[in-house]
Amino acid sequence: MAAPTTIERETVITASPAAILPHLADLHRWVEWSPWEGRDPALQRTYGGEPGAVGSAYAWKGNRKAGAGSMAVTRIDATEVDVDLRFTAPFRSSSAVVFRLDELERDGGTRVVWSMTSPQNLMSRVMGVFVNMDTFLGGDFEKGLAKLKVVVER
Repeated sequence: MAAPTTIERETVITASPAAILPHLADLHRWVEWSPWEGRDPALQRTYGGEPGAVGSAYAWKGNRKAGAGSMAVTRIDATEVDVDLRFTAPFRSSSAVVFRLDELERDGGTRVVWSMTSPQNLMSRVMGVFVNMDTFLGGDFEKGLAKLKVVVER
């Protein structure tokens, strides 16, 4: 079995982990910074569970650009938010998403690390022949982290 694929990007935000955490743990707030917002103006969204709590969930269904899938928060602590991500369209996949918040003592900011680990399956191996997934999704992660930085620091 092939090793899983991990995509990871990071940025520094001039705020405490406590100020950043609600933007990550509450899936309702992802519309403020998600790099995928706006890909489908008619996107259908549903939310479940208590916002900002373990077990909260979000599902979406949209056009070809937005696809369809769901997310569920599986862990929240003072320095980490874990999310189970599942796509149902344009293809099926599942990934473990982790946001890690490392407080920087001397700078007064927080290093935010966004990672996604996906198992290698037939579809990911086929796609990997044509697309460098780190480059493809890494750009989205960079865009999302830049938007998150603006939202948190305003």
